Order: sequence, then structure tokens, then C-alpha cells
Amino acid sequence: MTEKLSFKEKFAYALGDASANIAWRGVAAFLIIFYTDVFGLSPATVGMLMMVARFGDGVSDIAMGIIGDRTHSKYGKFRPWILWTAIPLGVILSLLFTNPDWSMQWKIVYAYVTYILFTLIYTANNIPYGALMAVMTDDDKERTSIGSFRMIGAFAGGMVVQGSLLLLVAYFGNINPSIDVKPLDSPTRYEVVVSTPNDVKNVNIKTKDNVATFLFGNDTIINGKEDIATVGKSFQMEANKPYSFIVEGEKELDASKITIIDQSQGYSKAIYYLSIVLVICLFITFYGTRERVTPPATQESNLKTELIDLFKNKPWVIILFVGLLFNIYNNTKQGIIVIYFTHYIHDQILASSYMVALMIASIIGAAITAPLSNRFGKKNLFIIALLATGIINSFLAFCGPQDIFGIFAIGSISECFAAILPTLFFTMLGDTADYSEYVNGRRATGLIYSAGSFATKLGGGIAGAIIGWVLKVYGYDGQDSVAIQEAVPGIIQLMSWIPAIIVVVAAGLMTLYPLSQTQMDKITTTLKEKHAKEA
Repeated sequence: MTEKLSFKEKFAYALGDASANIAWRGVAAFLIIFYTDVFGLSPATVGMLMMVARFGDGVSDIAMGIIGDRTHSKYGKFRPWILWTAIPLGVILSLLFTNPDWSMQWKIVYAYVTYILFTLIYTANNIPYGALMAVMTDDDKERTSIGSFRMIGAFAGGMVVQGSLLLLVAYFGNINPSIDVKPLDSPTRYEVVVSTPNDVKNVNIKTKDNVATFLFGNDTIINGKEDIATVGKSFQMEANKPYSFIVEGEKELDASKITIIDQSQGYSKAIYYLSIVLVICLFITFYGTRERVTPPATQESNLKTELIDLFKNKPWVIILFVGLLFNIYNNTKQGIIVIYFTHYIHDQILASSYMVALMIASIIGAAITAPLSNRFGKKNLFIIALLATGIINSFLAFCGPQDIFGIFAIGSISECFAAILPTLFFTMLGDTADYSEYVNGRRATGLIYSAGSFATKLGGGIAGAIIGWVLKVYGYDGQDSVAIQEAVPGIIQLMSWIPAIIVVVAAGLMTLYPLSQTQMDKITTTLKEKHAKEA
């Protein structure tokens, strides 16, 4: 009889994806704007970087799946990798958000090296973590329950990083400058003069309510240009040099309501502390879980045979491509949020509240996946969720910057359906592993779960490239406010129609998935009997 997993073990497993999503959602949501607005890379360079790194992931993911299946230790096949990669993952995440004072050519090299290392270490951590779910139990319904716990943990980790990072950036990046505010000819118009005792390369100036519009005064020259709008963008400050602004949009403005943030320092320190949380969570996952399902005793390791089995596994092939598409969808939405709120809504801090709202909706979606799956079946629920999240998300195209309630409502409802997708995806990967053993008499769990990491990372890379290319088409430049405003239509499309089209295509592909719940019940029963005889 299948052992019922305890709440404690499921919770410990969930913390592993909480940790992974501190890293992954932090990168997905903030790395593009960090690279463009702080690091100083062009959108095209960022897009190319992500595409190059992610295509290499295909090889590393498969390799890690093979390595995981062939790992032998007293802790099992997959758990040891969670322990071995915990600290390296925290370190590389911190380095990823570090802005060295180098020439642009060497900064590009630094970005490529750290980003590629991040994807490799993430692979070594996340593929074994995903495969671990399939060997904790041989019951597909119990696996769905674990999957729900996993996604709740994933979304909780995402909520931590997306809800806190910008606030932490503001806290750690506050340079406490000299600020002088002088009222002008209207109640909402002021002259603001600021200075700082030190050189600061990546300054962002804003008011407490993020409403006011800053324009450089006519006597201020930045990079040879006068009167440049500075809504949301970074600029450099020289030590003890006054910078004059004309500020409009807020009543009763005084120095206490204005902050000047060193974004480079803010991001670096914020990510450092979040990385510590990441490492602790991975340690708890390692010590709090156990492997129970092993390959058939008579199975011999044969890579050629395992690869043939893999690509003949029709359910796995379809799930792989559907997973790729919905990850492009999710990462496109996540990757544009901060830019959307910064340059369209003109309230960057509100992006944190929006992402927290999405994470709360995601937790609800993950929590209801198991009962909905039992009612509708995994395949049918997958198709329903794909269509619902995409169609609802497309309505963001009709929201203006003042429609905050509508934006939050549409985004949250769409995200509730979107959260069902990864929950089912990783559960159904376990089903395809069972299917492979049922049909071929062989099990290669790590290799099969390499699809999960491959789809996640390649999807993120393609999404990053899509964002970079679309922004390039619209002329976006994170350090040129005029170009930013001209790119707003492209930003809106990336937030709405573009991801919606992608996910509708995924729904069509999912109709080809061959495993019904009736078939899975038969496979589960047969394998349980087989494992009982081998025990």
C-alpha cells in the first residue's frame, strides 16, 4: 500500500520551490529592468544574452537528468543535489545583480558569464528537485497533492521576492542626499535642487506617492542634453554638484517626501539578503524529504535506450512543448510588469503590490488544482486553464493608466488560472515517467523531469528575447525618457495580446495529449502491483 506523505514532508518539499522562485521570479521580473536601467545594456543585447544562454540549457538540462538518474548516494539520487547546489545558487544570484564599475564591453562579458553560470547552477538544483517529487510516492493522486504544495511554495517564494525587492532596493539604496524644495507658481509645481556628497551612477528620484513628474531644470545638463524628462529613469550624479528639477503633480511637497535611490547598491544588498533565505529553504527541503520509488531492480543503465524511450513517449513530447509555450506566456507577463508600472502607470512601487496580488491569486489557483483535477481530469483542466488565463489577460490592452482596479482585477483572475498550469505540468511529468515504465519496463525519472527545467528556462529565455525585440522595435531606451514614452504601445502589447496569443496556441496543442484519467488509474494500479512484488 502506498505510504501517505505527511504534511511536514510536503511542506519541506514546497520550500524547495519557494527557494527556486526567489531566484527564478526575481530574475524573470527584475533582471531585464536591472540590465537596461541600471547596468546600462541595450534591450537587444539583453534579448540576445537570454537567447544564447537558454539554448545552451537544452544540453545542460538533459545532461543533468542523466547525471541525476546515475547518482548513487546514501541520500538517494536527487536529494543530494539540493544540498550540493544550495550555497552556489545563492552566491551566483547575488553576483547576477551586482553592477561592476567596468567598461561596457567588460560589463557585457560579466553579464554573459554570470547569467550562464546562474542557469547552469539552477539546472543542477531544479531538475533533481523536480524529479524528487516523482520518487517520493508512486501514487499519481498523491503526486498531484505534492504538486499543489510545490506550487503554493513556488508562488509564496515569488511573492516574497516580488513583493519585497523594490522596497528593499529603496531601503538599501537610499543615499540621504541634500534636498531643497521651493514652491513655484501653482500648488502642485515646485523647484527641487538635490546634491550628494558622493558620485552615484544609477540614481532614481521619486516622491513618496510616486505621482509627481520630474523634469530637469533648464540650467541642468545631463550627457549634453537639457530639459530631459526623468520619469522612472536613472541618471548619474557627481559629488557636490546641484541638480535642478521642475516637479509637478503633488500638493504640499517637501523634502521628506522625496527619495533618491542608488539602484545599483539597492539591488545588490537586497538580493544578498534574499539569497540567504534561499539557501536556508533548500537546506530544509533536503533534510525534510525522502526518496521511496526506485527504478526496477533488473533495469540496466543504457543512455541510448533511455533517449529512444524518451522521444517515443508521446505524452512527454506534448507536455514538453505545452510547458515551453505556457512558460513563454508566464515569463513575458512577469518580465514586463516592472517596466509597465514604471513607464505606463508611472508608479514603480505599485508594481510590488500588483505582483503580491498575483502571487495571492496564484496560491489560490495552486490550492484548488487538486480538487478541480479530480473533477475534470488533468487534461481537460489544463485546456480550460490555458484558454481562461489567456483570454482574460488580453483585456489589459483596454486599461488606461488610471484603471488601477481593473488592472489588478484582470491580472489576478488571469493569474489564478495561470497558476493551475505549472501545478499540472510537473504532476503530469510524473505521469509520463509512470507511462514510460508501464510501456517499456524502464524508468528514467531525472531525464524525463529535465523537460520541466528545459521548458521553464528556454521559455524564460524566449520570453526575454521577445520582450527585448518588441521594445527595440518601438525604440525603447531605459535611459532616454522620450524613447520610453514612444515605446508605451509596445509595453502594453507585451502585457496583454502577445502573451495571450501564445497561450491559446498551447491550448490547441494540449488537445493532442493522449493520457486520460482512466488510463492513468490503470497505469498506477499496475505499477503498484509490480512494485509490491519487487519489494
